Amino acid sequence: MTILIIIIILAIIFDFINGFHDAANSIATVVSTRVLTPVQAVIWAAFFNFVAYFIAKYIFKKFGVAKTISETIDISVFEGSMPLISIVLIAALVAAIIWNLLTWRLGIPSSSSHTLIGGLAGAAIAAYGFKAIHTIGLIAAFIVLAPVIGMVAGNVIALITLHMAKRMKPVKAERWFKNIQLVSSAWLSIGHGLNDSQKVMGVIAVALVVNQHLPGLPHWMAGTDATYMMNNHEWIALVCFGAIALGTVCGGWKIMKTMGNRITKITPVEGFCAQTAGAMTLFITEMLHIPVSTTHVITGSIMGVGAVKRLSAVRWGVTKDLVIAWVLTIPVSALIAMIIYWILSFFI
Repeated sequence: MTILIIIIILAIIFDFINGFHDAANSIATVVSTRVLTPVQAVIWAAFFNFVAYFIAKYIFKKFGVAKTISETIDISVFEGSMPLISIVLIAALVAAIIWNLLTWRLGIPSSSSHTLIGGLAGAAIAAYGFKAIHTIGLIAAFIVLAPVIGMVAGNVIALITLHMAKRMKPVKAERWFKNIQLVSSAWLSIGHGLNDSQKVMGVIAVALVVNQHLPGLPHWMAGTDATYMMNNHEWIALVCFGAIALGTVCGGWKIMKTMGNRITKITPVEGFCAQTAGAMTLFITEMLHIPVSTTHVITGSIMGVGAVKRLSAVRWGVTKDLVIAWVLTIPVSALIAMIIYWILSFFI
């Protein structure tokens, strides 16, 4: 029971860190355009991070991304040695927490999602080889596809919006788009909550499934499979969505500076377009049950919007550094998880 509790605590800690690590994604543009103060923005984003729970539960009526994450590790491969999965989960979460804190300290907007995926893959491979992992190819493909989709969507939405607003007086346009930026920021925060909160739900559900043999397991932890756990034990979803929201309140100011103005100078019109494009991309991937990086999506959207003015408006040197960090995230976090797994396997 102790190991199970450790996994759940580590999962909640990771979710909290994910919240303040990724807070900048949904509030950077709304702060940089001075629509809201930083304090107002994080409260706004955190509220809609939690609102995402009700949308997933009562509108989508499923936690599709969480199901995909729960299937990342092939449990059947561990038949006869289920306790190893608990070690895999601990190693994955510790590795993800380490990489998240490091990139946050350096102000690099890397992907918390892919950090967790890399950790799960690395620890599972260390335990049973490549046969122990599933769906990694699809998730890895969206390292490229997610920012590209965000970039294209941002570009198209910016072109349409600028065409529709070309007859408006600049002062009126700025005031009007500042107001509706609140709406686009809210939808982006909901998309962030929908996608990122569910990833840890999948981890907790797997931990509960593989520890069903424990004596004295309370009824609110009992279940037949991961999907049953997530759909019938509401505490899992509430804790995960709550941890993301609480983490968002704590903010992530270094990364917000990068996301807000280092990639390209953002105006209220462009902020609205980038947020709308990011939110649309996140909702589409949610419906497809594909876990993607909110960081990748909104960065691509900002680049797409900035490129409408002219390609030179995007600071490609900054984006090059971001792409390098993205490419390194999965293999580095996987390597860290492997090392942690090998260390833990000697003691547990």
